[in-house]
Amino acid sequence: MDRRSSLTEAQRVLALGLFEEGMGSWAVATRLVAAPDPVKLLYQRWRIHGKGALVAQPGKRAFSFEFKLAVVERFLAGEPATELAAEHELSSPKLVKTWARRYRQEGADGLRPKPKGRPRKDPESAPPESELERLRRENELLKAKVAYLGKLKALREQQERR
Repeated sequence: MDRRSSLTEAQRVLALGLFEEGMGSWAVATRLVAAPDPVKLLYQRWRIHGKGALVAQPGKRAFSFEFKLAVVERFLAGEPATELAAEHELSSPKLVKTWARRYRQEGADGLRPKPKGRPRKDPESAPPESELERLRRENELLKAKVAYLGKLKALREQQERR
């Protein structure tokens, strides 16, 4: 179960018992005096995993492009997201809907894995530096060196006076 959930452990256990009695997510949220969204997510996980909805997932799973594409195509053909999530042991039907939304917006390439982190800066793509810009940069560097050496000389003279 997600540690960030606003439901306490006792509320989750009680909610599963109420689900098994036939109550829906809204009725359980009202009965527990809890926000409806976390209860609805718990209800969706319960429909897939049963009592296993309380068990935390070991970590994020990575899915291949082909797997995602096959699941999305079945979803778009009319199969319910809940059944697909249960069949493939996905954490939530929301994952199937997210993949489908991305597929509709970006096409099949939207399901391909994205590289992590910030893209590398390509030194060849930077515009070439003009001679004037190079000389200005060199001039600034030399000014900084002169200022540093001047301060160093002043510190040494101050230490000699002591």
